Amino acid sequence: MNIVTREVVQTDLVRVAELFDLYRQFYEQKPDRELAFQFISNRFNSAESVILIVENNELGIVGFCQLYPTFCSVEAAPIYSLYDLFVLPSARKLGAGRKLLLAAEEKAIAEGKVRLDLTTAKTNLPAQSLYES
Repeated sequence: MNIVTREVVQTDLVRVAELFDLYRQFYEQKPDRELAFQFISNRFNSAESVILIVENNELGIVGFCQLYPTFCSVEAAPIYSLYDLFVLPSARKLGAGRKLLLAAEEKAIAEGKVRLDLTTAKTNLPAQSLYES
């Protein structure tokens, strides 16, 4: 399966919001597509985050990650915090999550970030395993 990553554009926001809603449900939040759309579109429109997506010709957009710019005071330098990463269950084990992480790393390097912090739930062992690899 040919999987590519790219930065989100305005026309992707509805689909990314759908995935963000599923991501929130994974973390035991109630479904709320309107809230998901508001959150994603507000981050995009105010340039408060960078959203990367993974897609292919057959399935369309199957995953996303969201990078939040922040700072490391110890290093006195800018970093990204990768707090949100989600891939549809049907697209897992195809390398989509790994491609998103590699794209996030490339974006961080290109923008002069000195570090990329990854955060997930302590109970999310599959994500932890991916991050560690």
